[in-house]
Amino acid sequence: MRVRPNQAAEPAAGTCPTFVDTLTVSDWLSPTPSNEPSRAMPAVAVLLVISAVSLGIAPLLMPPTYSWIANGTSESAAQGVMHAWVARLGFLAFGLGVCWLAGALKRVWARAALWLHAAFGVLMIATAAFSHRPWAPDVQFDPVEDTLHSFTATAMGFAFSFGVLARLMQRGRVGESGRVFDGVTLVAATVIPLVMASFEGLDGVIQRLMFLVAYFWYARETLLLRQLGREAPNNTSQPTPASGRG
Repeated sequence: MRVRPNQAAEPAAGTCPTFVDTLTVSDWLSPTPSNEPSRAMPAVAVLLVISAVSLGIAPLLMPPTYSWIANGTSESAAQGVMHAWVARLGFLAFGLGVCWLAGALKRVWARAALWLHAAFGVLMIATAAFSHRPWAPDVQFDPVEDTLHSFTATAMGFAFSFGVLARLMQRGRVGESGRVFDGVTLVAATVIPLVMASFEGLDGVIQRLMFLVAYFWYARETLLLRQLGREAPNNTSQPTPASGRG
């Protein structure tokens, strides 16, 4: 049978085009179209506050051998440590809050930013599930769980950095404000791990500084939900100014 000139070519046998294959670079730097209003701001804000408070008070509940200057947040949630559930709650609340925020800002964040920050949230939850080895050398621990924790924590850092980069590129593409803060956050996310590797005995302080940077960045993005909440009752059929569509 001959194919008519205006007939679209069929994919080769055994292949099937996927949704990802159809997306261009422009699509990845644009938000997902949606007319659904978002009222998630209070829930996201509460989860971020619970996380910050939990990780803030966790060192106060640790044994005397724990130092918030030298020992990181992961060690306050380590295996076999009393009150480790407090820091794990902080990780869990942070992950849930970011996942909720990613879903609520699908009209605002570019697709790449959305998926990367959603990955950050999932990996943060996994970090709560898989605990770090104890800082004390004579305490037994599960090395497999410790390895999984290290993997999720490392992947989480990459997801955050690339997610902020995607948001920075989206803002630059449409001239949206906030690029300076994105740039500062991206530099901090890159430099802080290098500083941590260079200065022994300051892991706790440096890691908490990185968490503080992340909290501020997500808190700023959470404020976009207030704008969406104001605009939704009036007009949900058009993209919002916050979405980055010029």
